[in-house]
Amino acid sequence: MVKKKELPETFGLKIKAQREKIGMTIEKLAHETGYAPEILEKVETDGLVPPVALVIQLSRVMKLNMGELENGPPAAKTKLRVRSHKKRVDSYAYTPLTQPSADQRLRVYQVTIEPRQEHRGVEYHHEGEEFIFVLKGGLVIKVGDNLTTLAKGDYIHFNSALRHELSNPTDDKTLLLVAVYVP
Repeated sequence: MVKKKELPETFGLKIKAQREKIGMTIEKLAHETGYAPEILEKVETDGLVPPVALVIQLSRVMKLNMGELENGPPAAKTKLRVRSHKKRVDSYAYTPLTQPSADQRLRVYQVTIEPRQEHRGVEYHHEGEEFIFVLKGGLVIKVGDNLTTLAKGDYIHFNSALRHELSNPTDDKTLLLVAVYVP
């Protein structure tokens, strides 16, 4: 009986295996994604779980379906949780609402940010456009040098190539609908 080759189980190992499979150096991957090699090395060693923006960039550059990058059995693949490496309570969680596909340009997520939390570590930036609608709670978003405060029912549309940071200034969880268009 032929034994199937086991696929790496962690997100970081999957990224590293794919990068090596396509013959790409960490420096080349850094150049293609816009993220520092040190950040990418932390991702590959599971020292940092990347934010949505980095996952999108990795899937685009390495021509991977985002669903291939998720961990766990198929039932667990419907929700991918992304957390800061600094503290477990600093969380930025998202649920993909569109089917992941390597050729898909529009991706939609339901995003949750814990009360009085911000995503620390990697700043977000990626090609394309982003639209954020606040379903519940509140949001402070910094796009470039501009700071905007949003409440339930408010929205923002911006060039996602600009660095952007999200935080929840409220005492309740914030729930967002986020649409990302990647050319």
